[in-house]
Parts: sequence; structure tokens; C-alpha cells
Amino acid sequence: MLFVKVFVHLFQKVVGNGARPHDTPVLFVNFFFAAFSDKEKVAMVFVKSYRRLALMNSVNGEIMEKLFDSHAHYYDSRFEREGDGAHALLTALFADNVGTIVNIGTDIENSKICIAQAAKYPGMYCTVGIHPSDGLRYADPDAALADLEALLGTPESRKAQKIVALGEIGLDYHWDADRKAEQAYLLEKQLQLAERHGLPVVIHDREAHGDCFDAVLRHPNVCGVFHSYSGSAEMAKELVRRGWYISFSGVATFKNAPKVREAIAAVPNDRILIETDAPYLAPVPYRGKMNHSGYMYYTAEAVAAVKGIDTDTAIRLTAENARRLFGIS
Repeated sequence: MLFVKVFVHLFQKVVGNGARPHDTPVLFVNFFFAAFSDKEKVAMVFVKSYRRLALMNSVNGEIMEKLFDSHAHYYDSRFEREGDGAHALLTALFADNVGTIVNIGTDIENSKICIAQAAKYPGMYCTVGIHPSDGLRYADPDAALADLEALLGTPESRKAQKIVALGEIGLDYHWDADRKAEQAYLLEKQLQLAERHGLPVVIHDREAHGDCFDAVLRHPNVCGVFHSYSGSAEMAKELVRRGWYISFSGVATFKNAPKVREAIAAVPNDRILIETDAPYLAPVPYRGKMNHSGYMYYTAEAVAAVKGIDTDTAIRLTAENARRLFGIS
């Protein structure tokens, strides 16, 4: 009986998410093939089919826009602890509904890993930077900043290494509110680096909205994206007015995040990005589990619902915006 209920529920989801009548045979073939071979895999096969079909063109049956994950951390050890490792996962994601991932560095060591990972996958790009919390580990922050500038290299070396931004940088008052001055120093120096090298930045702003806003205002020639945005709609509007982009994570799907959805409504369609922050911040219905770029479809659904557009359009718009921001053709 549970088997039937799962089938009916997922079929209703398919119909409600863009599958057309002529797609139905594909769904049933996938479903019954799984049922006869391994019933435990039925739900996963069916969900994967519905997500793929929701991205299909009704004219020629080809997948339209693939997902663009503007912020993830695929060097994180959680992919090894809770899955089959980042390589197996990325191989599967790029073969399915994910087109592009920007892998975000948070310290010197993992920024180097980001560069190495970007070299392995045509659809992966990277950033280098020092996260406000990670930066507090460095006994000599100036030496770390010098190492970061060495990683940035030249425009030619950045293009070869697929480095598209400086980040993630910013302020975090949730974990390290007692070390605000040290965080502010690292942020200021990295904003100066971005200005000197003509790079966009990826801003981490956790419970530090006013100070982050003031910091970027001091550098009017620097722009970029506030990732996993949690500030006010008014602040988002002002950032956009000054040339910034705003990115939303799986938090947009959480019932207790109405403020995030208010910000989504306030951001123009040409300045909005979506992301995972993988392996963290998995959207509903996977909240609390290890996140990955394939789950971003649910974030796109949430954005589409707020904006009053279909999910395909949300996926296309956010991908176009991310490519524009990061200079990815």
C-alpha cells in the first residue's frame, strides 16, 4: 500500500511540475523497470525522472537549461563521510541535470584544491579566498593574504585555472562575534585585492548585515554576490542598485524563512542567483541531509513560486545571471 501511495504522490508531482502527456510513457517505463528489478529503488528512479522531465522541452524532448550552482564546496570531507566521495557525485551530477558549478574556496589550502578540482571537470569553475572564520586560524594573516595574492596570479593564469572570483570573504558574527576586528581586517584587505585585480567577490554575511554592507560601500569599484542571502529586502534592493547580485540557497524552501522569500521578491530577475552551499543547507524535502547540486531544482522551484514564473524560466534566468557575473561564456 505504501508503494502505491508513493507512486501516486510522485505522479502528482510530475504533473504539477511540467511533465506533458507525451512524457507519461517515459515515466511508466522508468517506474516499472525499477519495480521489477529492485523495488527499493523505485522512488529514486521516479523522482529523478520527474526532475529531468520538468526540464524538458515540449517541442523536441531535449533538456533545456541545466542547473547552475553558483556556490558549493566539493572538497568538504562530508562527501566522503556520507556518500561515495565528491568525484563519483560530480560525475553523476554533470551527466544529469547540472551544467555548471562554482567551487568556493575558504582558505589557502582548500582554494588550491578548488583549482585542482576545476581542472578535472569542464563544468566546474572556482574561487579563491579566506572565509572570515577560517582566516582566524592564521597566526600571520598578512602572510596568508600574500599567499592568496600569489594564487590570484595574472589575468592569464586565472583564466587558465578557471578562477572566476575572490571569495568567500566577509563577516560572521554567529560564531566569531568576539573577533570582529580581525574579521574586518581580512575583509578589508581582500576587498582591496579584488579591486586591484578587477575581480568580483563572493560575500559571506552571517548576522553581520550592517557591517558587511558598510564594508562593501567603501569599495564602490568592487561588486559581486552576497551568497545565501539572509538580510532584509531593503538592503537587497540597495545592493542591487549599486550593481550587486543576490544568491539564495535551500533556505528559501524552509517554512521558517519568510524573510528570505521577501528578499527574493525584492530582487530583480536579472540579479538573482541560486546555489546549494553544498554539502550544507539542503532544501526541503532533504533538509538536514548532505546537500548537492542536483537538489538545487527545489530552490529554483521556490524562487519561481515567489516570482510568479515557471521553474524552467527560473533555472534559465539564474544561470544567465551567474554566467554574466562570473564571466563564463
